[in-house]
Amino acid sequence: MVLFRQPDAARTAAFLAVQASRPYSYAETGASRTGPPPGCAVDHHRVLLGYGRATFRAARTALDGWQMFRLGWVRLRPQASADSQSSGQMSAFPPVERPVAEGQVVAVIARLAGVWFLNACRVVYVWQDAGTIDRCGFAYGTLDAHMARGEERFSVEWHHTDDSVWYDLLAFSRPRHLLFRLGYPLGRWMQHRFARDCAAAMTRAVAGAPNGRRAGVGEVRIVRRHTPRTELARWLGYWAGIVGLLGGTFCWLG
Repeated sequence: MVLFRQPDAARTAAFLAVQASRPYSYAETGASRTGPPPGCAVDHHRVLLGYGRATFRAARTALDGWQMFRLGWVRLRPQASADSQSSGQMSAFPPVERPVAEGQVVAVIARLAGVWFLNACRVVYVWQDAGTIDRCGFAYGTLDAHMARGEERFSVEWHHTDDSVWYDLLAFSRPRHLLFRLGYPLGRWMQHRFARDCAAAMTRAVAGAPNGRRAGVGEVRIVRRHTPRTELARWLGYWAGIVGLLGGTFCWLG
């Protein structure tokens, strides 16, 4: 949903109530566990958060509290939290209090140049593993009211071999909304910006963890960043068609 003013809490709650019963907008539900499907844009980023048990616990708490979405230009509201608010702009919303749960529907609200984008997602799965590497995290997938189609996985890892703690973000997507298709390079730039900024938000969230050695922390590593040529070709085709249509119209009028 594209808006020209901040969505207040009542509008966000109504939006989430409608989206709660909607299906996922893509077929490959859960594919962030096994590998992104072909033909999708893929973004995989990692950032070293610190070292030790305290840092891992702080990272788990931050992940469960959606702190990677406290970016200023992007906010997230779970359904229950939005329903509990009766008024006020997004900037006045209190911190997210409801932890991540499978099946939870959330609104992701992004701002760009005075335009607001209200998107809906649902948590696909929540998981944790213990072993040489302790991992925990979750993934959410897009619903009908989203500019894109796809899935995003958020996780933290504690590597016992060197005591390092990492934040890992993996996403795959295709454009869904016409505006995303027409502005595909801009949409990809926003996705890259989100990956970078939420890594920084997680780094800030664990900065005060006791006993966490801080050497080498905060550098984002790009594991994979792939933009399908077919989508770029489709984007060029859209604009070639628009330019041709406008040119033909002007010639006809002239």
